[in-house]
Amino acid sequence: MAGFKTHITTSCTLGVGYACVGAYNGLPIEAGLVAGGLCGIGGMLPDIDSDSGVPVRETIGLASAVTPMLLVDRFEHLGLNYEQIVLAAAATYLFIRFGVAGLLKRYTVHRGMFHSIPALLIFTGLAFLICGSQNLQLRYFKAGGVFIGVLSHLVLDEIWAVEWQGGRWRFKSSFGTALKLWGDDPWGNLSCYAKLAGVAMLILSEPSIMQRYGQLTPIVLNTDAIRQRLYLPPESQPAPMIAQGGPTPQQQWPVQFSPYGPTPPAAQPQAPPGSQPDRTIYDTARRIGKWLKH
Repeated sequence: MAGFKTHITTSCTLGVGYACVGAYNGLPIEAGLVAGGLCGIGGMLPDIDSDSGVPVRETIGLASAVTPMLLVDRFEHLGLNYEQIVLAAAATYLFIRFGVAGLLKRYTVHRGMFHSIPALLIFTGLAFLICGSQNLQLRYFKAGGVFIGVLSHLVLDEIWAVEWQGGRWRFKSSFGTALKLWGDDPWGNLSCYAKLAGVAMLILSEPSIMQRYGQLTPIVLNTDAIRQRLYLPPESQPAPMIAQGGPTPQQQWPVQFSPYGPTPPAAQPQAPPGSQPDRTIYDTARRIGKWLKH
């Protein structure tokens, strides 16, 4: 099989070319550089199940450092403030650096299902989820960099499994163990395909998840928007006086609360003629408005 230096040199070279292709086709230069860097890292990913210390240490170290930076856009979309983003990034680093590394060391074997076509798709899908940019084209391009890097690793392992000896080509016992669809361990195959199915489900359900949980914590309190939602008069204008025969304040700015927020005036039932409207809701809204003003 190819050595660690061969893998990283090949994937980094492909990453440079991949970044140049992106810049040539009009993509931002910084996005192309990120995609090229992901291609270089992708060339090391299949060796995270290696028994040797160097590939695992370098790959996990880079993954734990790069992943939190790629997730910053995702954290902002969730509405986290600066301190929360710092804490989330630190937690992500510790989880990958110690949690994921410990699980890989305990439950994986070298040349297992991490060297396979399903694992290639898993790494690509995870890259697509982590690169949470609003531009889908950039996300595809960055995930494509990981795809090319991992694929280069698998192809090199298969090439190195063929050697010229005794005047003829000979296949080593490792031939066919990289570009495979399944291995010898049934539980390993089941686990790998279950992870692939989970990543596919996350990709398909991502729009609805982010729509539901996006902007959980408002960063800026917009008092004008709150006043508009409460149907209060603008701060620059005084509350209208009740003229003889004119509309009451409740009719001018009616507020009706529900579990889903204030109901617009058009959706509120009209009070029967001759009845005295209830001032409780209006007075409560006025107190909230004064509190927001001061």
